[in-house]
Formats: sequence, C-alpha cells, structure tokens
Amino acid sequence: MDVAATEREVPRGAPVPGGADPLGDPFLRTRFAVPGRPSTFLRRDRLVEHLGQALLTPLTVVNGSAGAGKTLLVADWAAHLGRPVAWLTLDAAVEGPGMFWAQLLQSLNACGVPVPTAIDFPADATRVHHTLLSRLAWELAGHDRPVTVVIDEFERMTDPEVARQLEFVLRHARPGLRLVLVSRTEPLLPLHRYRLAGEMTEIRDADLAFTTEEAVELLELHGLSLAVPVAGALVERTRGWAAGLRLSALAARSSPDPELYLKQFEAGQGTIADFLLAEVLERQPPETQALLLRISVLDRFCPGLADALTQRRDAATILAELHRANAFVEDFGHGWYRLHPLFREILLVHLRRRAPGLETELHRRAAHWLRRSGTLPEMLAHGAAARDWTYMARVLVEDLEIGRLFTDPGSGEPVDWFAGMEGETPDPATNLVRAACELSRSDLDRGLAHLRRAEEQLASDGRDFPAARLSWAVLEALAGRLAGSAGRVERATRSARQLMPRMPSRLLDGHPELDALLLTHRGSSALWAGRFEDARTDLTAVARGPRTASTALPRMEALEHLALVDHLDGRPGAAERKVFAMTAEAERYGLAQPWGSGLGQVVLAAVALGRDDVDRAEALLADAPGPRSADPVPAAAGRAVTAGVLLARGRTGAALAVAARPVPAAGDSPWAQGTAALVVSEALLAEGRPDAAVEALRQVAGDQPLCTVGLARAHLAAGDPGTALRLLDGLEAHGRSGPGVAVPAALVRAQAAALEGDTATVRRLLAQALVEGRREELRRPFRSAGPWIDAFLAEPSLRASAFGWLVPDPEAPDEPAPGGPGPGMPVEELSERERDVLERLARAMSTEDIAADLYVSVNTVKTHLKSVYRKLSVHRRNDAVRRARELGLL
Repeated sequence: MDVAATEREVPRGAPVPGGADPLGDPFLRTRFAVPGRPSTFLRRDRLVEHLGQALLTPLTVVNGSAGAGKTLLVADWAAHLGRPVAWLTLDAAVEGPGMFWAQLLQSLNACGVPVPTAIDFPADATRVHHTLLSRLAWELAGHDRPVTVVIDEFERMTDPEVARQLEFVLRHARPGLRLVLVSRTEPLLPLHRYRLAGEMTEIRDADLAFTTEEAVELLELHGLSLAVPVAGALVERTRGWAAGLRLSALAARSSPDPELYLKQFEAGQGTIADFLLAEVLERQPPETQALLLRISVLDRFCPGLADALTQRRDAATILAELHRANAFVEDFGHGWYRLHPLFREILLVHLRRRAPGLETELHRRAAHWLRRSGTLPEMLAHGAAARDWTYMARVLVEDLEIGRLFTDPGSGEPVDWFAGMEGETPDPATNLVRAACELSRSDLDRGLAHLRRAEEQLASDGRDFPAARLSWAVLEALAGRLAGSAGRVERATRSARQLMPRMPSRLLDGHPELDALLLTHRGSSALWAGRFEDARTDLTAVARGPRTASTALPRMEALEHLALVDHLDGRPGAAERKVFAMTAEAERYGLAQPWGSGLGQVVLAAVALGRDDVDRAEALLADAPGPRSADPVPAAAGRAVTAGVLLARGRTGAALAVAARPVPAAGDSPWAQGTAALVVSEALLAEGRPDAAVEALRQVAGDQPLCTVGLARAHLAAGDPGTALRLLDGLEAHGRSGPGVAVPAALVRAQAAALEGDTATVRRLLAQALVEGRREELRRPFRSAGPWIDAFLAEPSLRASAFGWLVPDPEAPDEPAPGGPGPGMPVEELSERERDVLERLARAMSTEDIAADLYVSVNTVKTHLKSVYRKLSVHRRNDAVRRARELGLL
C-alpha cells in the first residue's frame, strides 16, 4: 500500500520520542501507523488464520505482486491482534543502515514499546554501530511477551548489509521478537534456513488470490450482486488479483449493465491499465520495458524466445528478476514463463500504440524461432498472426510436419490456422496445405483440386523435392480413403514407400505419424472394400506401433476400426475391449471425449444393441460426434446401428428409410451393402413378408456371416428350412465367426428343429446358444427369435442357464424396500452445478465447451465430472449420461 500521499509531518516543536532521524528531519507519523482499511475491505478468514501462525514463528513473509492485498491483509490482522504492533512502512528515502534502524527504533517507541536509554539512536544515516544491534537484541529477548514488528514495502530495502543486521537481531532476540515482512520481492534474508527449521510463516501470491466465492463477497461490498459464473470468469481473467477485482468493480458500478461490462471490459483502457503501467511497467528500466512489451505477443516464453524478439541476450537475467520481484511474470516451469493475462492485454495495447506495425514482425520472429525450438501449434499460431502463409506452408512440407496437422492433439484443425490465406500461389507447398485444409473439413472435391494443382507444379519444377512429394502421397492416401477408393490409397501408399528411403533418416525417424497415417488410411480402405484380413494386418501394425504423442490419434483410429472388424465378425466382447483401449489412449493424452469420427461409440452402440440395451445404444449414438469427415466407414456403420435401434423400437418405416440412405463412395463395400440389406430383411420379416426378406439378402450374402444367418432365418420364415440349414452348414465350414454369429445361427437351427418336432435337438441347440450368449450377454437374438422359444426357456434345465442375464431370477426382489433408495439411485444427490455439467455432457459438449458455457475453468469442470462419476458409480461420460437417463436425472 502506498501511503506517501497521505503523510503529514510532525509539527515543529512537538515532543517526538527518540528525537529526529539521523538527517535531522522529524519522523513522519504515518510511517509508524497501522494503515486503515476501506469500507470495501473483505476480511478473509482463511488468510487471517494462516497469518495467525506469525505468532508462533520468528519470521513471517507476506510476498505478492503490486495490488495483491498484502498490506491490507496484515493491517487488518494487526488491528485485531489485541496487542501492540510496531509498524514501519519503508520508502525510497531510506538511505543506509543508520536511517533504517532509526526508523525501526522509532516504530517501537510509537507502539508503546519504549527503547531503553542505553540504546542510542543512530546519528549517521549511512552506518550503525554493532553495539546498538546487540543491545536491541538483548532487550527484546528479555520481554515476557514477544514484540511483533511489521515492516511494510520491504522490497525498498536493497542494502544487503541491513538484511544481515536484521537477521542478526532476529536470531539473537529469540523468543522476544516476531518479525513480519511485507514485500513484493523475496527478502534478502537467508529464508532457506528458516524454512528448513520450520520457523517461518509464508503467504505468497497464490495464497493472496481471491477465490470465486471471495470475489462474489468482495463485489457485493462494492454494491454489485453478480451471478457466480460471471464472478468466476472475472476471477479467471484476473487470476484472483485483488487490485484487478476492486478496480473492475469500481468501473462496473458506473456502467448501466455491470454484468455485461465485466464480461466485455477492455483491460487496455481505464484504471486497471493505469495502475499496472504506473506500478509495474514504468518502474522498470528501459531495456526491461522493451522486453515486456515485446513478449506480450506470446502466450508463453523462455529466455531464448524472448531474446529472439528483443534481438538482445539479456532476457534470462531480466525474466528471473521480474519473477523474483512479483512483476506479473509467472514461472511456467522448465525455464518457461508467462505474463499475467490482464498485464499481457495491457502491454499488448501499449505496444500497438507505441510501435505500430511491430506486432506483426514480432510474430514472424517468434514463428522462425519456434520452428527450431518450439512446438508446431505455437509456430503455426504466430505464423498465422504474421500472415506469413508461404513460410508456414514451406515449414510444414520441408520439415515433414504435414501429417501432424491431423495427428497433433494440440494443433487444432488445419483450416483454423490457414483461415486467412487467400489467393493462388505457384508454390506447391501452399497448395498442399490448402489440400490438407479442405480434406480436414471433408471437402473432397476442393481437396483433390489442390492436390492435382500441387502435383502439376511438382511435375513442372525441375528440382527434386522429395519432402513435397511424400507430403502429397500422404494427402493422396487420405483423399482415397475418404473417397472409398482402395486402389487410390494403395497407389499413394506405394509411392510414399518409394520416397521414404530418399529422406534423411533423422527427419523421417522424427515423424512416425507418417507411417501410422499411411497404414491407417490403407487399413480403413481395405475394411471398406471388405478385405478384413488385410485391414486387420495394417491396423494392428498401427495399434502396436510407436507409442508417441504424434501417433496417438492414428492408434486410436486403428483400434476403433479393429473394433468394427470384431463386431462384423460377431465378437462383441473383443470389439468392446478395443474401444475401451482406445478410450484409455484418449485419457492418457488428455483428449476430450467424444472425438474423431465417433466410430468407437458406434461400435459400442452396436454391442449394446446386441445385448438388448436399446436405451444405451440410443444414448451412445446421440452422444457420438456428428460426421466430422466424409469417411464412409463410420458413416456406413452408424447407418446400420441407427437403423437397428429403430427396428428395436418397432419403427420399421424409419429403419428402412435410414437403411436406404446412400453412403457416397467411389468403390462398393460388401459389408456396408450387407448390413443395410440385413436391416431391410429384418424389417420385412417384422411386417410378415418373408419372401421379400429373402430377396433383400439373396444378392449380398456371400462371405458375410451375419447376412448368411439373416438369409437362413428369412428362408425358414418363408417355409424353406432345407435351404436355411444348407446356408448354415456352409457358415460352419467357414469357421471364422464369433458368438455374435454363432448364437443367432444356433437359434435358427433350433427353430427349424422345433418345426420338425425334434425337441431334443432344440434343447441341445438352445443350451449351446445360452452358454455362448451368456459369455457375451447376447440377449437380443433370444428376444427377437419369436414366441416359439418362450416355452423352452421356461423349462427348468434351460431356465437355470438363463437366470440373471436373460430371464429374471425368481429369488431377486422385484421392487425396492419401502422408503429405501431405488436399486439404481445414486448414494449422494447431485449438486445443482453437477446437474448443469451433466446436462451439457448429454449434449455431447466437450470439457472446454462446458467450461466456456458455465464461465468456469476447465479444471473446475473436471472436478465436477469426477464427482458426478463417483456419485453415479461410473467411469466414463457415456456411462454417466446413460445412468442419468435411467435415473430420470435428464
């Protein structure tokens, strides 16, 4: 707190204990008075309790930035302490040890702890005799009750000799002295000794920051009653900085809509900017001011990057000093720093006023430095801010970074970085990046047009440009996958393989994502073409490949495609495990769910449908992201499962409409056609039209086990059991399928035996199907088999195999005990904020979107999510939504 403006000199001739200071001037009373608190001061019990430890330790340090509320906190504590406190506020006029100790002795006099006559006040402002220090320490050590001394604005004391003298007195005055230092910087005392001995109480910037709840109370004291989300957003922006909150509140009070003002106020204007510019920026030497202004264009920075912007070599020393001085430069760890967000906003506005046009050049320098030593997203961000599109494109191509536009979780969408790029250029790298942007947003036609243009430019250019050609091949493989053209993908992959040996091994080894992308694209296109074994080989190679951050997304894509292969082979448990492995990868790299194409969730929905959990299947489909790309594989899988859910709901017309929906692709997909035809066949059977059901599947059965079972069932319904059994015999000879095929096949055979009156065979086949079905919880084949099965399942021998998973256990209670919670009710009731998060979770919002919508931090949302999961006894967001729907919470 700056009290210089309120100082009043002691009138001439008035008695002053201890006399004048060493310069002969009267002591100023305000230097020794505990500062008053404004009416808007908020007493924070957690900090007062923390500061109460000062009575138990010799040394207390309250260390924080300008305006953090240090002085007011200690002043309020001192005023309520119930005992005298010697208060000394330093200023720039403290000239040497003699002046300091004279003022300290006077502070003791002023609080009623008279200095004995044996201790003479220093007569020389520049020095103090060691005898004075010894006598003072002896005197204080003899007190029955410790004397509390507060020295405010201690950062003004820069003389190491005074620090050594003060530490001497503190050490030898025990237990009679409790010293409290209020400072913007770390005091020069040997703090490590006191920390190790447990003899020091510390309150730092992070402790002084206001919480959202405290900010609400503070704003109310300023006459503002605001919603918690608005206050939370203000705390997030100011990082709980006391002065920022108070100045914002004062400005908002004069606004006709305070809430809107606090959401939209510009930090670069008004009292906050004036405060920070005067208290922080203008106190710095010119070279430090220049550095602060230039690094305001950076989200984070290290000394090397700061030097690149200032074109000097002193950033390391300056940044360390700024951090030590609590000058709104925060240590980000591992040698990186960041500016306080409000301070950064203000500095950026000041930079634009002081040096118009410099900001673009600074972004360009940052992009060039980050290419060598930073991260791709940061390089792209600064390159985009500098609008240096050609440079960015050439970096992406020459450094083989083109693949990371699709695999780096922090890179965002390629189109986001290059949204401002306009006009055509003769540079092939630029056209390759344009192609990547278009393909990333599913515009296949535009993406292919740019690829063709880049290909022509590379062909006409006489120079050898293997990096550009390899980048082209990777994008061409993606285009072929999106187009459903396995041949195009194969040709592009072959071309890439021929180019890779020509690249420097160091460069290629640093980009394992390129091979992962090529294999993923080829595996996906092979899956689309119905070549399951080829697909499994490529996709397994990706899933088992290098476990790096750049290959995380291809590995996850490979796992969900492998899950689809397992599902189509009738192995729901294996499919589910692969999706869970994919989810574990996502959590490992901090990726929000749902992500990507949603194929994994579609597979889980298919598994849920096979288990007759139609509600869960529907919830998973609703929670899956919308079509993010033109990839035909997730589109066809989603179409089949959606139609299956509609069939399970009895909406045959809607199911037929969905099944007839085309999936654009250059090549045919046997399994996509087969799953659509299977839906049509089942719908026709439900309508009592078995002959039409047979025709729907006759042309597509082939090497598709599920379709073969469906066709056999249709033939049986049409009165042709012989053909049905011959189809199933051929299926058994194939020997590839899992329980998802074996169980419905056994049920068709059992129904045929039932029609022949062969009950022994029926029971044998049903027993076999129950064993297989129980392992995978395959309820739907049994429940859709028809009424003929009910009598057999009622028999004791078969019913025993169906207890607990297919038919209710007769010993299990049907209803909960009166007055008790229902079997599915959470143990603890969800809070209102947890319900808010849950509702947005059900709308498939990401964690970041929920945080933005509720005006809270991402970490706050994560905390609420953990609590929701715990209360609902689940571990994933999809399960939380399903559970909440079951409980009627949504």
